[in-house]
Amino acid sequence: MTEIKPEIQEVIGVDLGGTAIKLGRFLADGTSLDTLTLDTPQPSTPEAVLEAIVTGINTLLAGQPELKRSIGVGIPGPVDISGKIARVAINLAGWHDVPLGHWLVAKTGYPTVLGNDANCAGLGEAWLGAAKSFQDSLLLTLGTGVGGAIVLGGKLFVGHQGSAAELGLITLYPEGYPCNSGNQGSLEQYLSIGAIQRATGLEPIILGERAAAGDAQALEFWAEYGRYLGIGLTTLIYIFTPEAIVIGGGISASAEFFLPSAEAEIAKRVLPSSRSGLKIIPAELGNQAGMIGAVKLALSF
Repeated sequence: MTEIKPEIQEVIGVDLGGTAIKLGRFLADGTSLDTLTLDTPQPSTPEAVLEAIVTGINTLLAGQPELKRSIGVGIPGPVDISGKIARVAINLAGWHDVPLGHWLVAKTGYPTVLGNDANCAGLGEAWLGAAKSFQDSLLLTLGTGVGGAIVLGGKLFVGHQGSAAELGLITLYPEGYPCNSGNQGSLEQYLSIGAIQRATGLEPIILGERAAAGDAQALEFWAEYGRYLGIGLTTLIYIFTPEAIVIGGGISASAEFFLPSAEAEIAKRVLPSSRSGLKIIPAELGNQAGMIGAVKLALSF
């Protein structure tokens, strides 16, 4: 990545999901000017999604003066190192090596870069959110899956061919539940919404409500959930020694019930020298994190 391009006056941030496409128009300092949410086309073929994004961009720019703009797009899956090709997009139909970045340049005339959506969320939190005071941070998103992002020295780390930071796919228990990745006993298989449903038969929001009401079984569940989280974070802390770990995603709404046991597990398992000053904190940007991170990605690529 290079330094922010001063000539860019506005950036269109796009967060592409399996059910919704969130778009926003932002200044180069991250100030939001306008936002729009569209349903993701079903079936979500590359061509249909392209047209939906272009329609959204045209709606945002209707009546606006022509400025020097760029586009950043968060994709639910890995992106090639050039930031132009979606290698796979999870929960989208027929997405394999889709040159969405090139297509958007051709359709709009604006420079475009793609990034993994969890990476974008982590970059957004590091830029304007919970981790803005730290140079080295990790983001873990707890939801339908368990995604992650790594920011080192203030810069997003994407690794070889842009495929790093699949933090939810690290192994927690070698003989555990099978994972769609091909791994077995991955962290995702113990922390995702599906994992919670499998363990309890309940939705996370219900367990959060019951815990808030003092239900002993719900509180016990969240304590065990936090233990799994702490064990997984132990591995990541030993590798990256971050200043902060940001916890996001829908399940993080119940963080008050599981972070204490996660922190206790980390204190038990991690040497003080590897966790000195470590902060484990909730995300701040909510459902705008992906858009804001996509903006930062477009400014810095």
